[in-house]
Amino acid sequence: MSDLPPVDPRIPRTLLDTLIRAGLIATLVVACYEIFHPFLSLMAWALILAVTLYPLHGMLRPRVGGGEGRAATLLIVIAIAILLVPTYLLGASLTESVQSVIAVVKEDGVHIPAPPANVADWPLIGKPLYALWAQTASDVTSALQQAAPHLKGAALGLLGKLAGASVGLLVFIGALIIAGIIMAYGKSGHRSALRIANRVVAHGYGEDMVTLCTATIRAVAQGVIGIAFIQMLLIGAGFIVKGVPGAGLLALGVLIIGIMQLPATLITLPVIAYVFFNEGASLAVIIFGIYTFVAGLADNVLKPLLLGRGVDVPMPVVLIGALGGMVAGGIIGLFIGPVLLAVGYKLFWQWVDQQPGDASPGSANEA
Repeated sequence: MSDLPPVDPRIPRTLLDTLIRAGLIATLVVACYEIFHPFLSLMAWALILAVTLYPLHGMLRPRVGGGEGRAATLLIVIAIAILLVPTYLLGASLTESVQSVIAVVKEDGVHIPAPPANVADWPLIGKPLYALWAQTASDVTSALQQAAPHLKGAALGLLGKLAGASVGLLVFIGALIIAGIIMAYGKSGHRSALRIANRVVAHGYGEDMVTLCTATIRAVAQGVIGIAFIQMLLIGAGFIVKGVPGAGLLALGVLIIGIMQLPATLITLPVIAYVFFNEGASLAVIIFGIYTFVAGLADNVLKPLLLGRGVDVPMPVVLIGALGGMVAGGIIGLFIGPVLLAVGYKLFWQWVDQQPGDASPGSANEA
């Protein structure tokens, strides 16, 4: 017989119960994440689009009647049409241009004019450029054969980018449809967001956090679209003045890739090269090339000016969040990064200013 005292069954095994419950909860969280992970990016985009478009939904609702669902459906149909029509026109124009180039090459109709004599007088690159240009003009076939291996790699890379862009476009359309469903239930969604925020942060601060997240997402979205629109106007004006074929479609392409956060130089550099080889190195062409190239880089100056407007945090916080989020998470990080950094900034200063035992939202002096 053991001399140990009997164990009282009424004494709860608190530590063991806590560990078991924590383990079960962690297992459930991991399992839910694995199941939801394939749809995480889609749902994040849908939520961002719903928050961004909801003011338009509120303006449209009283004009169409029929409740939240009809206004959301009409808004999403218009958004998809605005997205698909320029994409289709741009794709058709690109296909036609490629077919024309292939036909010209098959007919041996590729002729490059001889370089002007003053090209050799350009500093640093004048003589090598003149020699390469003259050799290419005299024997186009040989130049194309030498460049074929490099062109093949570039073509495969371009096709891969186009395939990725097509998949991204389909995901974006799916996110728009889900955003319409979210907007149709916008009021209940707002109440749910308030409940979650009040549970996560101190009681009474939830509404401030929801307002901050909403304002940050809208400010970044409006800044991105506004910057893309300004670039479209600047670059499109240059194309029209210079008489570039398909200037309108090219300008729409600048708008689309600007919204996708791709560099406008993907369009401006080929256009500059086309004008350069078609018209030669005249003063007007050089001025056009410099203007178009600088206009394609205008987003680097406009982002610090437009991002973060209307948000109750300093602009550098939003800008750093946007840039860092984009580096870490791509295009979607452009929106998530500023939200996380803005919320962290506000919570930090609320913690700094809040005195022990003081939980009222009005007691904290915001920085």
